Amino acid sequence: MADEKKEEEAAETPKPVKRTKKVLREAPPAPPTETPLPPPELKRPVRKVAPSGAPKAKPAGPGEAKAPLRPVRKPVPVAKPTVAPPPPPVEEPRPEPKPVARPVVKKPLPKEPAAKAPPKEAEAPKPRAKPEEKAPEVKPPEKPKPAKKVLPEVAPEEVPEEVPEKPAEKAPAEKRARKVSKPAAKAEKEEKEEEEEAGEGEEEEEEHVPRAKPELADAVKAALRVRRLIASRRPTFYRQEWWRYPRLGMKWRKPQGGQSKLRRHYGYRINVVSIGYRGPKSARGLHPSGFQEVLVQTPRDLKAIDPKRQAARIGGTVGRRLRAQIEKDAEDLGVRILNRREE
Repeated sequence: MADEKKEEEAAETPKPVKRTKKVLREAPPAPPTETPLPPPELKRPVRKVAPSGAPKAKPAGPGEAKAPLRPVRKPVPVAKPTVAPPPPPVEEPRPEPKPVARPVVKKPLPKEPAAKAPPKEAEAPKPRAKPEEKAPEVKPPEKPKPAKKVLPEVAPEEVPEEVPEKPAEKAPAEKRARKVSKPAAKAEKEEKEEEEEAGEGEEEEEEHVPRAKPELADAVKAALRVRRLIASRRPTFYRQEWWRYPRLGMKWRKPQGGQSKLRRHYGYRINVVSIGYRGPKSARGLHPSGFQEVLVQTPRDLKAIDPKRQAARIGGTVGRRLRAQIEKDAEDLGVRILNRREE
């Protein structure tokens, strides 16, 4: 059965067709095609069926002898008839194609070149026409000019000369007053110039006294430099929606809203005050010069100040008279005042 299926599948599957280009030459003779043989027919064994009315054979008991079995005949394979392959077809010789006569096309003969015209003789250059000489113009005779009439001379009228009026003579008292005032004015100018020169000399004589500086450790000086660097990078902090309401001003207030995006530090909002913007602890609270500030209200407060590390800042409610007294006592003690008023 397996052989039959394989043969059937082989007969059903078509062979692949090879595509070839058409060539004008004669094609080689095709090989003879073999016709597939029909599969052999196998004879199946025929079972004998008992008639319907016949009694069925009872199975033999344990003591009884079994009936002998009939031998089963096996089917004898039938030999396949051998069929001789058909003879190959004889191809008749094809007639050779006759050559086709092509029409002869006559080429046009080249035309003879036309005879060239004889070259023209070079014409002699024409002489230039001389300019016509103009005849000299004849001026008409000038007419005699009429003689001028001479009028009799008339003596010019004498014009009386204007005599300048002399200024009225001033009183001698006024002259004396003027003479007296001139030397007085000169003396005043000389006095002013002397005073100015004396004032300039005093200013030049005054020596420049530098401001007092604190005595700091190297660690504090380094901390002040770091604090200065951090302050230069620190951004400006604004209140929430300061741009919407001008009354809020440019001051900082912590956002308190429950859904405030600024309080929750959303990236598209402005910078918020946080601990990362602080300076070093050792330089915290110091004046830029390095002094520790001490508020002063009376001259007695200057006695508790250390001039090497601390400096005085006068309170804003101190009057002019008391301020002058504090400044005078600070100079005597060598204490630096940070908010000194220059007169």
